[in-house]
Amino acid sequence: MRQDRGVDPSPPKKAQPDDRISRATVASSFDQDAAAYDRLVAANPGYHEHLRMSARRMGIPNRGSGMHLLDLGCGTGASTEALLAAAPDARITAVDASKEMLAQAATKTWPPTVRFVHADAEDLAAAGITGEHDGILAAYLLRNLVDRDAALRTFRDLLRPGAPLALHEYSVKDSPRSRAVWTAVCWAIIIPMGRLRTGSGALYRYLWRSVLDFDGVRGLTERMRAAGFEDIKVQTFPGWQQEIVHTFLGRKPGGTDVVDPALTVAPTPPEGIDITKP
Repeated sequence: MRQDRGVDPSPPKKAQPDDRISRATVASSFDQDAAAYDRLVAANPGYHEHLRMSARRMGIPNRGSGMHLLDLGCGTGASTEALLAAAPDARITAVDASKEMLAQAATKTWPPTVRFVHADAEDLAAAGITGEHDGILAAYLLRNLVDRDAALRTFRDLLRPGAPLALHEYSVKDSPRSRAVWTAVCWAIIIPMGRLRTGSGALYRYLWRSVLDFDGVRGLTERMRAAGFEDIKVQTFPGWQQEIVHTFLGRKPGGTDVVDPALTVAPTPPEGIDITKP
């Protein structure tokens, strides 16, 4: 793996601590910042198009006709819009643990095939999210869960055999350069903008730190494989988020594949990482 020299992913010396937020309390933090969230992500070049790319990479055939899809960690509905664009004829159940983020989603116009559910992604059965589904999109979710391995096993169990899981997620641990770019963008843009829009930068300091601490590409693909997924692919995005944000695509084994290979894109793992090896 390439080693970049002369880069330092540490924060400025006067950085404020981000220990007010943890994976166990992140949903309540999103409640506090929900009103400003859409304006913040709108300033991120490629944010919505990258979500649409991840949804398209799931390879949902026939516009999703006759299918039931899950959008886990839907927030204010950006990932729901992406999934709807990729599968406009599917039924979509969109789930989030933040009531206020869902309240923002509810202000938008949705077709009757989309429903929103307030639920913890680590206790979906309590909200009636059971049975087998034809695909799951989870954007910026897994990193914020307390028991990631148990969550992945739950996601697998919620899929019908052959159905895809797409994790749209940050992953920088394998690349010093990616960590340095991520830190520079956070402390120069994301954290100051979050503080300006919401009066507090706590959630965005948590975002910075949680991404640095999260799995690398190799680690997350191994975690998916251990949870029972197969045909795992990793693809990144153009722009400043290249090798920072990725689509991690896997499929539940067995049955007839619920994907159209012609709709997917060849995997593009970061340099020096071969995710095709078991």
